[in-house]
Amino acid sequence: MADKKGGGVLFSEMTPPEGAEDHFNDWYDKHHMPSHVYGVPGFYSGQRYKDGNKPNYLAVYDLESPSTLTDEEYRTRKYTPDEPTKKMLSAVVSFTRYIGDEISYQVQDDFDLYEALDTSVIIGVFIDVPDQFVAEFTEWYESEHSPMLLKNNEWRMVRHMRIVDADPKPFTHMFLHYVDSENVLESEELAEARSTRWRTKLAHHDWFRPHVVHYRRFGKRFHKGEPEATNFTLNI
Repeated sequence: MADKKGGGVLFSEMTPPEGAEDHFNDWYDKHHMPSHVYGVPGFYSGQRYKDGNKPNYLAVYDLESPSTLTDEEYRTRKYTPDEPTKKMLSAVVSFTRYIGDEISYQVQDDFDLYEALDTSVIIGVFIDVPDQFVAEFTEWYESEHSPMLLKNNEWRMVRHMRIVDADPKPFTHMFLHYVDSENVLESEELAEARSTRWRTKLAHHDWFRPHVVHYRRFGKRFHKGEPEATNFTLNI
């Protein structure tokens, strides 16, 4: 089985132009995402998500590492896009782009990694951590906070990323939570994790202002191990 999860992530949000949501989805599913996942070395897989009933979309690409985005094939597609891509990207709004270098990940006990990767909901947590607090913040999140969340049966995996490129906001850390439903946001486990002494201490700092987004899975996961990857032709 080809790898679906890598050591880096490209996290990109965008909203299609008004009145063109169907065209946007057709372009993304039949052109943009498969051309990257199938055609660019180091792209392991890609999954799209949607913000409820709103026309806001997220794409999360799993990369071998952040250096994947320095590959000549990717740079060619990014800086000299084909005409459909150039036209669409000039029209979308609310664009964000964050590149994460994975520091660690934790999966719920006895749960398959790839099943965790394909849960129904993804929660993204972003924060700008000053250098002098990174060590303590990381230890808290990985040794106390994440294990407490994973006690919830619907909380499948937590990934911790150091952000190496940020647009538009200068966050330094990104956490991706793979969960079965938005119900976890009202769970006892989350409430308990937010009330610990360590978390309360960190929350007193002015910089402790997490930005949180959540999306529901939209469509299939594209990956190099599927049959379509071997015979895909980019139609312009």
